[in-house]
Amino acid sequence: MRTKRFLLAVAAVAVPLFAAAQAYPARPIHIVVPFPPGGPTDVLGRVLGQSLGETFGQTPVVDNKVGAAGNIGVDAVAKAAPDGYTLGIVPAGNIAVNPTLFANLPYKGADLAPVTMLATVDNILVVSADTVAAKNVKELLELAAKKPGALSYASPGAGSQAHLAGALLELSTGVQLLHVPYRGIAPAVNDLVGGQVSMMFAPLQTALPHIRSGKLRALGIAGAKRSPLLPELPTIAEQGYPKFEAVGWIGIVAPAKTPTAILDKLNAEIVRALKEPDVKQRLDALAATPVGGTRAEFAAFMKSEIAKWGKAVKESGAKAE
Repeated sequence: MRTKRFLLAVAAVAVPLFAAAQAYPARPIHIVVPFPPGGPTDVLGRVLGQSLGETFGQTPVVDNKVGAAGNIGVDAVAKAAPDGYTLGIVPAGNIAVNPTLFANLPYKGADLAPVTMLATVDNILVVSADTVAAKNVKELLELAAKKPGALSYASPGAGSQAHLAGALLELSTGVQLLHVPYRGIAPAVNDLVGGQVSMMFAPLQTALPHIRSGKLRALGIAGAKRSPLLPELPTIAEQGYPKFEAVGWIGIVAPAKTPTAILDKLNAEIVRALKEPDVKQRLDALAATPVGGTRAEFAAFMKSEIAKWGKAVKESGAKAE
């Protein structure tokens, strides 16, 4: 009798949840982007929103909540009602770097439910063509070894992925470099093009025009695979440094405790959207590669990235500005 009552009680809870998931969404979903309009995170959120709107019959609202290195927007997602109507587009830094970089982060990883990985974004190691003679990673590291701290690398700020990629290069190879932080990607790239700094890990889309003009020389892709935009350029791993990888990525999350049925439905629809030719075309323009995958795969990847970049933050001594 007790078993029967228990099963009836479970069914009484499960049936409404299942029905809610079947009817979901009954109103527009809010997609929070923690950065200003126009950047890769924002563009991806809008492309995804358009596709989901066509599928669900409810056009999502893209909400740019900016500030504090993206932490304000991510915190808004973490504190939203766990009903599937608030999602967040989050880059690697907000998930894998900021929990270690910021002493008083307003959210925790446990406050967010992984939905899926959206895309990876290629980073590329480039040097000033006028001031650095190295033609590959080995030659660059040999130069750095001869004059510890003489080669400088730019970044858009302390704790940025460009900063930590440089720190990871130091940690994994034993060379000593000089970090020069800027306030944003544009001034960093401008000074690199002008020869005021030696090198940088830059987004491929940003660096490509300067590579083609001859102002910057590309030494290696920082990801696991070569880029279709520069298929002749080997990865850093291919050049004898197999443990080095610094990939930019963007994922989508929901508030923790969002019903599993809704998360599964979102995962299925978003993974389907990432396979659409027009979505892939838009991502190609950003030098981004669609990924997709299960919620469990994304959760495992996030865990590994938190460990990897958390260690880089601690060992580099990076502090939030």
